[in-house]
Amino acid sequence: MDTADREITEDLPRFGTCTYRESEVLTFPWGLPGFGTLRRFIALNLEGQEKFVWLQSLDDHSVALPTADPWQIFADYAPHLPPYAISSLELTSPEEFATLCVVVVTPGAAEMTMNLLAPIVVNLRSRQARQVTLETGGYSVRTPIPRKAPAATAGA
Repeated sequence: MDTADREITEDLPRFGTCTYRESEVLTFPWGLPGFGTLRRFIALNLEGQEKFVWLQSLDDHSVALPTADPWQIFADYAPHLPPYAISSLELTSPEEFATLCVVVVTPGAAEMTMNLLAPIVVNLRSRQARQVTLETGGYSVRTPIPRKAPAATAGA
């Protein structure tokens, strides 16, 4: 078996036992703001939390960031990636990358927010990722996530 495809099993404090392949690891060569020394993450999808992708650090198991595909929540999101992001991640077409935004859950707060100003861009081919600050668009680091509207009741 290719070493890039070997299976690794780890016990994670938040998610329990997790098995992944080395080829699934996301590398952040430039780190993440606030987590500059953490470079290796895996993306986890959890049952019951289908809209979220947890970025679990492999360098520090106590760090896991909730993220989401911004278009699942904000259909009109239209980020323009700065040239340095396209160049540093070696992106040549939109099909080559995915975009995730960090979700902020403040204890005791009634709402969750999403960082639309600084999306995480993942090169799907190389598995390299980078959090990028957008230069245009007027997005916020704490955009409130709308609550799902209640379903209409029959006969109302």
